[in-house]
Amino acid sequence: MATRIHEQAFVAPGAEFGVDCVIGPFTMIGENVTLGDRVQVDSHVVIDGNTEIGSDTHIFPFASIGLPPQDLKYKGEATLVRIGERNLIHEYVTIHRGTADGNGITSIGSDCLLMVQAHVAHDCVVGNNVIMANGATLGGHVEVGDFANIGGLCGIHQFCRVGTGSFVGGSSIAVKDAMPFSLVQGNHAKCYGLNRVGVRRRGFPRETIAHLGHAFHLLLAAKLNTSQALERIRAEIKGVPEVDLLVEFIETAKRGVVK
Repeated sequence: MATRIHEQAFVAPGAEFGVDCVIGPFTMIGENVTLGDRVQVDSHVVIDGNTEIGSDTHIFPFASIGLPPQDLKYKGEATLVRIGERNLIHEYVTIHRGTADGNGITSIGSDCLLMVQAHVAHDCVVGNNVIMANGATLGGHVEVGDFANIGGLCGIHQFCRVGTGSFVGGSSIAVKDAMPFSLVQGNHAKCYGLNRVGVRRRGFPRETIAHLGHAFHLLLAAKLNTSQALERIRAEIKGVPEVDLLVEFIETAKRGVVK
């Protein structure tokens, strides 16, 4: 089946499409946009700038992708948005392109769900299988790990990281990094330990969950400072990649971590 472009859509010369794409009415596609196979773009969507969208992605009405960032330093540089495959990008989602002062690219992985009015700002790097609920907002330069879940109306401060497998509860404000596999909630956010529901759903072995639980106990409840807790974790938990990832994340934090 050939790509179908509604007669009331506006597609600029130079835009590229894979096979079997569907473009709805009153949608605007800019000249530097590339869509993969079977991308469905509903009505009243704007996709502009240097934007690449992977196959089997569905973009719902009134989404805006690839427009200039909300950064006063941006002077029209040729920056990018790159989005992977099989994503669901719902109504009123906004995804802005990168800046020259940042990575020059805003990127989203594959198999993500961005619910109504989610916002991904300039130079963000979002991994795979990420869920952003209604109204969740990423400031500029935020990094989100795979399988992270960001609740409705959350605000993630610019330059923060949201670790892999973490859960940020609704209406939270995170001004530091959310640790991998952590459960974070509040304004300002606090960490309430291991995201046990998340790791069980992903099929982590019982032994791995126990080791992660012990690591979070040392970090949060053992009356140790962070350096002391990390020392105990290294001494007591060896050969567990998920715990090693947690330790490395904390050691590389530039804004500190939510505790």
